[in-house]
Amino acid sequence: MAAIVWNQLDTRQFETGVDRGVLYPLDACGVPWQGLTSVEEQQVNSSEPVYFDGVKFNDLVTVGDFNATLKAITYPDEFMVYEGIIEDQTGVELYNQPYGRFGLSYRTLIGDASGKMDHYKIHLLWNLTAVPSAKTYETISDEFNLSEFEWTITAIPEDIEFYRPTAHVVLDTRKLDPWLLADLEEILYGSEEDCPRLPSLKGLASYIRKWDRLVITDHGDGTWTASCPREGIIEMISETEFRITTDTAEYITPDEYRIWSSDKNEEDIDG
Repeated sequence: MAAIVWNQLDTRQFETGVDRGVLYPLDACGVPWQGLTSVEEQQVNSSEPVYFDGVKFNDLVTVGDFNATLKAITYPDEFMVYEGIIEDQTGVELYNQPYGRFGLSYRTLIGDASGKMDHYKIHLLWNLTAVPSAKTYETISDEFNLSEFEWTITAIPEDIEFYRPTAHVVLDTRKLDPWLLADLEEILYGSEEDCPRLPSLKGLASYIRKWDRLVITDHGDGTWTASCPREGIIEMISETEFRITTDTAEYITPDEYRIWSSDKNEEDIDG
């Protein structure tokens, strides 16, 4: 046990900013959301006291669903359909059309007392509907002000095994395995081979839960090294014997086996 110590610089952290917005259209590649200025997250929760014989003995908390206020000075053309605007012909936009649902991600930065912001959180949102707020257009004067767009966004939660359905997940880089983070960002932001995409919550959760970083390093001299940050994958039985429990190890004969680095379980995120 240890006593509490206050005012340690390495524990003073703060969260600030919003950047790297990505719009995920339905059944299409994600596109960058330039000009995203703020996301005001709201949790519509309520608490109701419970009394027995005139004495309060509990608080009944009702957990609400995610909603937020989204602000931007511009938005991608792909977003227009999700606020009820459809382009009938090139340059001809029809308003007050049916709304669609979309996905969204954005990043908030984490800093410390030294001023460094080496970590961040990636916010993932599913099944969003955006209702635009009133728009005001004013005459141009000596002071030039950008028009800021605003939407109220609500979400339909998705099922996730073991927990209450949700539409909001946060990836905290202070705690994530950096290799897992790299794989997740390749999914969310795209690569040379694949376009950016937001998998279903169920698929993403399965991908993360099954992800193993078993790395086999061939030293080129007949020896190799296996490493894995997850407990139970590599087990030392004695000083000269070990056991590797993974689907990337295959016994060929009682004295011969084949082993390779973990494959990524893309079937979960592609389903």
